[in-house]
Amino acid sequence: MRWLIRWRRSYTGQHPAPVESAAESTEQVVLEEEKVKDEIEIQIDLLKDPDWVVRREAAITLGEMGDERCVEPLGHALRDGDWQVRDVAIDGLGQIGSPAVELLIKLLRDWDVRKYAIAALGKIRDERVLDPLMLQLRNDEFKDDAINALVELGQPALPRLVKALKDKDENVRKQAVKALGLIKHVEAIDPLITMLADSDYYTRLMAAAGLEAIGDDRGPRSDQAVDERPGPGSADAGGADSCQVEETACSHVAGCWKRPASPPGLFGLSGLSRLFGWT
Repeated sequence: MRWLIRWRRSYTGQHPAPVESAAESTEQVVLEEEKVKDEIEIQIDLLKDPDWVVRREAAITLGEMGDERCVEPLGHALRDGDWQVRDVAIDGLGQIGSPAVELLIKLLRDWDVRKYAIAALGKIRDERVLDPLMLQLRNDEFKDDAINALVELGQPALPRLVKALKDKDENVRKQAVKALGLIKHVEAIDPLITMLADSDYYTRLMAAAGLEAIGDDRGPRSDQAVDERPGPGSADAGGADSCQVEETACSHVAGCWKRPASPPGLFGLSGLSRLFGWT
């Protein structure tokens, strides 16, 4: 009977499907890993190519691979002499994400690459990036880069920024207000309304600009809060008067744009957010 079955199989061309052994399967996985490793090493070598186009393409490929072994080479690429290579290295580190955070935080100590490390941190949704970025708000040279990174992070940065509004350093408060206005999230409305009474003129001005940029339905509440100012004889009179802030801001905008001052009301400050480039 067995010979008949074998004869039928040979006659019809039917053969049992080969069974892949566990050893063969493991060997296949190892080969795939070696292939990826070889490709990473090839791209790392291409980062040293004299042609910036080749280096850029290598950096893009390493970022797309998303392997943590690509982190260090891309970190070195932040020092590349061509800005286009540095830009894609920043994006690549952002794509890799959390595995790149530790290296990028270390690179913040290096003045030459700090700007690019800050930009890369702004692309990574990881709790560890927030404190280092907030610290850079105290640095006059890199504060704008830190603001851009925090704005790119968006909502996860809001609690730290709101907390910074109470900082003793006037410049830190000012940068936090600016970042909140640029993020344009409704959770920033109440904190920004509070900053309309800040002791610093430009901080108050930026808070008004941020509220205008958000333009939320809750806006009329702040408008009402501005209009209903305490009278000269009230106990609350004195200190920063929010309506006075509004009037000063209107005059400032009118002077810059050579237009008549806007009518009363916070969200009537047409041109204020444009003054700061927030619209």
